[in-house]
Amino acid sequence: MRIGFGHDVHALAPGRPLVIGGVMIPFHKGPAGHSDADVLIHAIMDALLGAAALRDIGTHFPDNDERYRNADSKWLLQQVMRLVTEMGYRVSNVDATVCLQTPTITHYVPEMQKILADLMRIDPGQVSVKATTTEHLGFIGRGEGISAYAVALLISSDFSR
Repeated sequence: MRIGFGHDVHALAPGRPLVIGGVMIPFHKGPAGHSDADVLIHAIMDALLGAAALRDIGTHFPDNDERYRNADSKWLLQQVMRLVTEMGYRVSNVDATVCLQTPTITHYVPEMQKILADLMRIDPGQVSVKATTTEHLGFIGRGEGISAYAVALLISSDFSR
């Protein structure tokens, strides 16, 4: 078994789409970034890469590479899953938390879990997505940004590692 931790943070900007966990959420601001800036998927990707000792998403998908401008993070997660699988691992479970003052995303969590589970080829019950605010404290509380944290557990595909 291998465990990994991931974290991502982005500023929120007017006119950007708010995509969290592969779900488009109606809102007047979204995360600014080189790709679609899906903080939840990015945190999960870093957790998976960390568990497999494959460094981080910036190593594999640098933000100065035009190939990844406006990239769909669901596609990026598929690429990470390919790397993890090639290393001989599969995902046991993922636990993640999104930190966002507004909008409330609770109603979107089941759809996020389904999308993420499909991308990682696991059951939605193996994906935990939680949401919290910062009680109006800091840049997140002022509505200036969004962050996400994730922990992933990988297990050997052949159970012999």
